[in-house]
Amino acid sequence: MTDQEKAITVKTPEELDIMFAANQIVAGALHLLRQRIRPGLSTLVLDRWAEEYCGDHHAEPAFKGYRGFPGSLCVSINEEVVHGIPSKKVILREGDIVSIDFGVRFKGFYGDAAVTIPVGKISPQKEKLVCVTRESLDHAIQQVKVGNRVSDISRAIQVHVEKNGFSVVRQFVGHGIGTNLHESPEVPNYVQNNKTSPRIAEGMVLAIEPMVNAGTFKVKVLGDNWTVVTADRQPSAHFEHSVAATGNGPFVLSFFQDAG
Repeated sequence: MTDQEKAITVKTPEELDIMFAANQIVAGALHLLRQRIRPGLSTLVLDRWAEEYCGDHHAEPAFKGYRGFPGSLCVSINEEVVHGIPSKKVILREGDIVSIDFGVRFKGFYGDAAVTIPVGKISPQKEKLVCVTRESLDHAIQQVKVGNRVSDISRAIQVHVEKNGFSVVRQFVGHGIGTNLHESPEVPNYVQNNKTSPRIAEGMVLAIEPMVNAGTFKVKVLGDNWTVVTADRQPSAHFEHSVAATGNGPFVLSFFQDAG
């Protein structure tokens, strides 16, 4: 057993119930933002809505204060890949795509998910990018089977993305999740041929998050030390779900289930 496999925690059914509740709060907040997004809004307004939703559901925003991050949401527009800081100065415009990453802590466990949302009518290139990124996550989730390896998830993402002419970000990866926001194992969105990845065990929970660029896979971090952008300033999309491995296959904890 590798050191990474030794560090992996598996969750009991009772713990998965709590993680499902945490992730449903995340899903509900993202659903709310999807409904409300329109041109003219600041990204800070989105942040406030998410934080209010979090508080109304007795949870804490997971990102706020994490390693000094100032917001509850990561809001990344167009060529921004991840970790965009909410700001009253950043205004959404028609034709933008907005990647929103949100996490909460609830009863000692974390939930984490992300979506990329169009603002009004977007270009055909952006539309295809968003679609392919979302599909790559769907393909990845199908690989969350007991006995598979994490690399099966990575391969599903990379193959789908690259056959559609886009590239997978390599500098940032998905992760395990539980009582910590980031746990073992890492979940790369591409196959690392020089490494043997861990096997998937029942009770593992993985935050799978393909980040897909229209151009090069290379990225840069801006001067705020948070915002990641594509090196060629081509657009990027990001989707994420927290997924549990069960004896009956993948259980997507952060899939929005409308109680209404």
